[in-house]
Amino acid sequence: MKQLGEILLGEGIVTEAQLLAAIDEQVVSGTSLGRTLVELGMLTENQLVQALATQVGMQFVDLDEHPVDRAAVAMVPGALCRRYTVLPIAIENGVLVLATADPGNVMAVDDVRTVSGLQVLPVISSYDVLVRAIDRFVRADGEMENLSSAFEDAQPEPEADLSRMGDFVDDDAPIVRYVNLLVTQAITDRASDIHIEPTEHDLRVRYRIDGVLHETQRSPKNITGGVVSRVKIMSDIDIAEKRKPQDGRMSVVHNGRKIDLRVATLPTVWGEKIVMRILDNSTASLDLRDLSFLEHNYQTYQESYTKPYGMILVTGPTGSGKSTTLYATLNAVSKPDINVITVEDPVEYRLAGINQVQVNPKAGLTFAAALRSILRSDPDVVLLGEIRDHETAQIAIEAALTGHLVLSTLHTNDAPSAVTRLTEMGIEPFLVGSALDCVVAQRLARRLCPKCKVPYQPTPEEMEAARFPWVPGEPLPEIFRPGGCTACSRTGYKGRLALHEVMRVTEDIERHAVAHSSSADIAATAVRQGMTSLRDDGWHKVALGQTSIEEILRVVA
Repeated sequence: MKQLGEILLGEGIVTEAQLLAAIDEQVVSGTSLGRTLVELGMLTENQLVQALATQVGMQFVDLDEHPVDRAAVAMVPGALCRRYTVLPIAIENGVLVLATADPGNVMAVDDVRTVSGLQVLPVISSYDVLVRAIDRFVRADGEMENLSSAFEDAQPEPEADLSRMGDFVDDDAPIVRYVNLLVTQAITDRASDIHIEPTEHDLRVRYRIDGVLHETQRSPKNITGGVVSRVKIMSDIDIAEKRKPQDGRMSVVHNGRKIDLRVATLPTVWGEKIVMRILDNSTASLDLRDLSFLEHNYQTYQESYTKPYGMILVTGPTGSGKSTTLYATLNAVSKPDINVITVEDPVEYRLAGINQVQVNPKAGLTFAAALRSILRSDPDVVLLGEIRDHETAQIAIEAALTGHLVLSTLHTNDAPSAVTRLTEMGIEPFLVGSALDCVVAQRLARRLCPKCKVPYQPTPEEMEAARFPWVPGEPLPEIFRPGGCTACSRTGYKGRLALHEVMRVTEDIERHAVAHSSSADIAATAVRQGMTSLRDDGWHKVALGQTSIEEILRVVA
């Protein structure tokens, strides 16, 4: 059997000098040669696994590229696949091809042979890629369909009994398993929201993934009451109240991580609709550098949030990542020697070392009342969930003028409109100009899948139709469009990135505020002073190969 070093040299993956350096390092660290090469950055995980497969005479399969036969996947229970980290990927001439990261695990091969009734051919895949593939293909859909079939066979219960169906202590009860599967699969699929919607004839479930809704499940109408009640009980919501919207919160543990979900109910003509917003706490620990700011936008924003006082507003529609930007800003400014207090409705992410206040209108704790109180608690930085009315805006402006750094959100379409929106709320224009330091407008666009994005050269007609900033006569740029592979579920997109419009409130913009100028006039001045509009920020990210022209046109008017 060839040595690993010989294989890597023979295939030209590493040079002789790199191999000798790795051997020297291996002697010091005591780790294997392959792991040493990976840690030194001379080898990727996939290249190492591929070389090891060659060494033992087995086939290597990259599951991000290799097609997977769902008929083969269906032959082995999902629990077995997860227990041994294996995945059946094909049936060839009556033999089941099994991807594994541990070819020496004969017990896994024997168990798969027993349950499938077929001979098994193991092939090697890297562990991380294999786990991702299992998450994609060994889904809860099969069990969900079995539950749905069982529900269809069941007799409809009287309405009075349905209201109690959610209150189970037995974790194996069908309704309990159904709701657990919905939540688990949504987290696995990277969904941001779960929509449970009663219709005239059935119960529809949709997941919002990368900003787009995908239908995943339709179940019998007769389980609607049980599902709604189960979710309400988990979220500490009154199950007897069905006539008005309610809000709640629940937590689940997924793969060792605690995930919070914000739950909202809404009465519709066919029953109560439920929307669950998945709040992954890892989002709250993001660094601002992770939020896809262009360098000059980041520098402008950094100049504002490092000041000891002033107001910073983040604007955009619901679901545009405003909260994520504010939390990342808090992470950047929060230090042991300053007092940070937030007022939110609701508190989305729990942050260590920060005092967070939950608004409670029933108890008289509105945004304005809470803000007035916390200003007596000696804060240095105040985060206000949203500026909704004149009273809240007035107190926030005064706080910014009296030595506090105030961070908040506002619903406007772009950054310049924030100035006119505050004056429309009844704030004196000269106070807006003095207190407001920076406005960030943002949108979320889908990020092109790095594995399958396709380079191409657009035509001049395409560039003009999209209003891409290209001068006729200049060479056309090479940009990318979505492809489609197993890694991105054939969508061509994986993950999202933010588009930003960062406007510093300069003396000229202050004069515009005092003169009651229009948003268009403020925008023109801001662009002359270096502001990049949302659309132009998007074009920069298209040119960098991060997203597509179609995606920018979808999210920016």
